[in-house]
Amino acid sequence: MARLLLAFGFASAAALASEVLAQRADPNLGRNLAAACASCHGTNGVSQPGMPSLAGMERSTLTQRMQDFRAGKRPATIMHQIAKGYTDEQIEAIAAYLSAQKAR
Repeated sequence: MARLLLAFGFASAAALASEVLAQRADPNLGRNLAAACASCHGTNGVSQPGMPSLAGMERSTLTQRMQDFRAGKRPATIMHQIAKGYTDEQIEAIAAYLSAQKAR
């Protein structure tokens, strides 16, 4: 009986630990998601002339603009379609990453 309880305890602890680890935020999520922005806005958000640079922009500004694109409140050629593919959490992760990049 004691072995059964011990085995059950280990199994429960292992299941709980895997759930906790699964809920941990990926520290590279923002960087990985922002990589999709590089084709237009440059590596790490530093773009070429003619395209807005996102590096170093205020996090709240980036977040609001992406949410406005997604909602159709901000005019765009393609950003309104791209923004619809991101959740609020993903937009926050992208904004956090790009705002932390050094503007050039």
